[in-house]
Amino acid sequence: MLLLQAGLLVAALAIAHKPFGDYMARVYTSETDWRIEKIVYRLVGVDPTARQRWTSYAAGVLGLSMASIALLHAMQRLQPLLPLNLGRGAVPPEMAFNTAVSFVTNTNWQSYAPEEVLGHGVQMAGLTVQNFLSAAVGMAVAVALVRGFTGDGTGRIGNVWVDITRGCTRVLVPVAAAAAIVLIALGVAMSFAPGIEVTGLDGQAHTIATAPIASQEAIKELGTNGGGVLNANSAHPLSNPGGASNLLENFLLLVIPVSLTRTFGVLVGDRRQGHALLAVMGTLWSAMLAVTWWAEAHPNGPAALAAGAAMEGKEARFGIDASVLWAVSTTGTSTGAVNAMHDSFTGLGGGTVLLTMLLGEVAPGGVGAGLYGILVLAVIAVFLAGLMVGRTPEYLGKKLGRREVTAAALSVLAMPTVVLLGAGLAMALPATRDALNNTGAHGLSEVLYAFASAGNNNGSAFAGLTVTSPFFQVALSIAMLLGRFVPILAVLMLAGCVAQQQRIPATAGTLPTTGPLFAGLLGGTVVLVAALTFLPALALGPIAEALA
Repeated sequence: MLLLQAGLLVAALAIAHKPFGDYMARVYTSETDWRIEKIVYRLVGVDPTARQRWTSYAAGVLGLSMASIALLHAMQRLQPLLPLNLGRGAVPPEMAFNTAVSFVTNTNWQSYAPEEVLGHGVQMAGLTVQNFLSAAVGMAVAVALVRGFTGDGTGRIGNVWVDITRGCTRVLVPVAAAAAIVLIALGVAMSFAPGIEVTGLDGQAHTIATAPIASQEAIKELGTNGGGVLNANSAHPLSNPGGASNLLENFLLLVIPVSLTRTFGVLVGDRRQGHALLAVMGTLWSAMLAVTWWAEAHPNGPAALAAGAAMEGKEARFGIDASVLWAVSTTGTSTGAVNAMHDSFTGLGGGTVLLTMLLGEVAPGGVGAGLYGILVLAVIAVFLAGLMVGRTPEYLGKKLGRREVTAAALSVLAMPTVVLLGAGLAMALPATRDALNNTGAHGLSEVLYAFASAGNNNGSAFAGLTVTSPFFQVALSIAMLLGRFVPILAVLMLAGCVAQQQRIPATAGTLPTTGPLFAGLLGGTVVLVAALTFLPALALGPIAEALA
């Protein structure tokens, strides 16, 4: 069954790869603006023909993001005054800050039960809007980096306001709208009612919370956001009614990261460059899927052995196969949506989905973040190859000197620093023991997973850890901010550096970056960086649990 579901998913992605990737390339190279886009530019006072250096581009990204955090925080604090609040009160300050940071950074970590804390107004006008904007920011940064490699020496990498606007109007909004209609047809709820009355198996009347779910569900997957309207997320039957909706939502969270490799190949004028990146992404995704499925289908422990499989924490409608396929896809991207409880996975299975995030979420990564993340690792791989043969490294016709490699190194090192320092600090605090539902290796895995999810802007959780204390609210917010914006600034710095160079022709000594040799070098670099950085922590957590 896993092979069938994975085969259908891969086939759908393969069908969409070329036309959707080519379309996104046209979106970011078109010389014409849509009427709605011109209105947006007038409202914000932007000249769409202006081309920016990386510093101005970065200032735009940071300015929009910080303003969005402030606005979303204010909306939560003022929720009783807003329409469609359903009688919900003001969100506590630390929780409001954590949520604002979470949705603006494309993390969508939720330390609350959304159907109990937020009304429809904040959900739609606040969180859903950020689902679009944060995804568009990631795509814009990726395209800016590609422009740097294709630049002609002017140092210009595009216009941040044009890129973000087009990402919303031409990619995210139309695709999400179409997907929402299909999801409604498949049974996903779309209602402004606070809840529906049902009669349970006990014969008693119960109220099940509902909301405008389909519209949120579509962009939460398409934009690799992950935050749900309901606490059960994509395991809830109102969000994910059955096998067809499950497969469609899985497709949505993968389609843009996968198709962006085609966009990259088109923009640099060599589609084989995109094929090499896609091969590395696909190989890593497939390897993680195989290991996770084996771990969940062949568990240890008396309860799982008696049941014949590790079904604890898994929705019976989906079972092992669909749960594993989703878990690897959602942690391989920066989505964080779940249709099963990752905390209930086996030691090896939970460790594998944790490692999928710790690879840097490049398998295939989030919307935009996956592409610029693997391009940064490609720079590191080419640099390592240059050291081995004693040549100045080159990538896509641009020399990689001290500034370029420094920017790439900053981007790569930001996430491990945030994750390891955050998890270490949390484990050193006595109060953390009270927040853990498990002790020993699994308890460490819960804390490590929380900071890995925050630092990688994923948003999924080992939910055995209670994170409602002020420490975790603030610490995870800082991890999300640093994990998002330090790499973005480093990537834009890299884009600005290579954009100042003229492209140089390839020579006999240039490392080819389109074949199996480079793909193997890049894949090895991804695995080696994660292995060297996180192996000690993994050995004390999921590896120790798996061997117990």
